[in-house]
Amino acid sequence: MTAKPSQLPAKRIVLAEDDESMRGFLERALERAGYEVLSFANGKDALERIEQEPFALLLTDIVMPLMDGIELARRASEIDPQLKIMFITGFAAVTLNNGVETPKDARVLSKPFHLKDLVREIDNLLETAKS
Repeated sequence: MTAKPSQLPAKRIVLAEDDESMRGFLERALERAGYEVLSFANGKDALERIEQEPFALLLTDIVMPLMDGIELARRASEIDPQLKIMFITGFAAVTLNNGVETPKDARVLSKPFHLKDLVREIDNLLETAKS
């Protein structure tokens, strides 16, 4: 079953982060900011959910087990070209400059970051998607 392109889920985020404490922290913060968040410990499980239902945003770490964030983003954007993508990583400069093709318009937020900066970036990214 393939998800329909994201038209409804303006506040739905799929989060892929292998660090359990960071994942829980991000999930709680985003829910407090008004987002519906489904979180996963690896890219493989996140992709399986993206195949089943639509989301507005994929928020993913880059370095993860089973499937890294770049592969997850590439495959997720094939399923739903409207899906917005944001990478959160401590390895952004190194990983994204290795000639690996990332989805167009993907954003990167380097760790450590302030939660208000994350929420502002997500708000801006999803607001521009509406216009």
